[in-house]
Amino acid sequence: MEEAPNKLRLYGTEASPFVRRVIWALKLKGVDYDFVQEDLSNKSPALLHYNPIHQKVPVLVHAGKPITESAVILEYIEEAWPDPTPLLPKDPYERAMARFWIAYGDQKHHVFHSFLACSEEGKEKAAKDLLEILKIVQDEALGDHKFFGGDTLSLVDLCYGWLTSLKYVERVVGVQVLEPMTLPRLHRWMQDFKEERVIKENLPDLEAKLPELEILRNHLVSTNN
Repeated sequence: MEEAPNKLRLYGTEASPFVRRVIWALKLKGVDYDFVQEDLSNKSPALLHYNPIHQKVPVLVHAGKPITESAVILEYIEEAWPDPTPLLPKDPYERAMARFWIAYGDQKHHVFHSFLACSEEGKEKAAKDLLEILKIVQDEALGDHKFFGGDTLSLVDLCYGWLTSLKYVERVVGVQVLEPMTLPRLHRWMQDFKEERVIKENLPDLEAKLPELEILRNHLVSTNN
């Protein structure tokens, strides 16, 4: 599967928050790429070829060389195209802290999944667990800043961009977690994040996907019981 010298191709599904963060990074960098929509119920030979170990999206292929795992892809993008929009701080300590919070969010993503998949009896605990994680993110990572990196977007913001879909998950679960009264600064961050031009122009229409989300939740609940 030989590629042109500088050809860039992204394999993914637009609804995936892990794919979405890569799309945002490429758009912020102004990098041209081709998007290949994958059907995860019938994975393409190309996806299986480029990611034979995990066989999942996203996969970024640059000049025929595949990079997998969204956090790794984001760092690759930052190193390959550092300008004109840096998405990690220059200071080594601040850069390390950014990597820490990216890893923390990814390690705790299962709490979000558990919230989506919780039973009627488990709603209260699932919501409490998610709230605890989000409070840590608000108080320790975001602090009093507009964005996680200060006044401009960083890779950390992109990695917590999945919070833009939380209100839809809250609707199908029937419990509110991220509210102005409980998490005021994180809620304000989410509003500011969604208003950034590149983010706003590349948000999926999750309202239209609510029926699919309800089907997914029902499937997860029945599977867990």
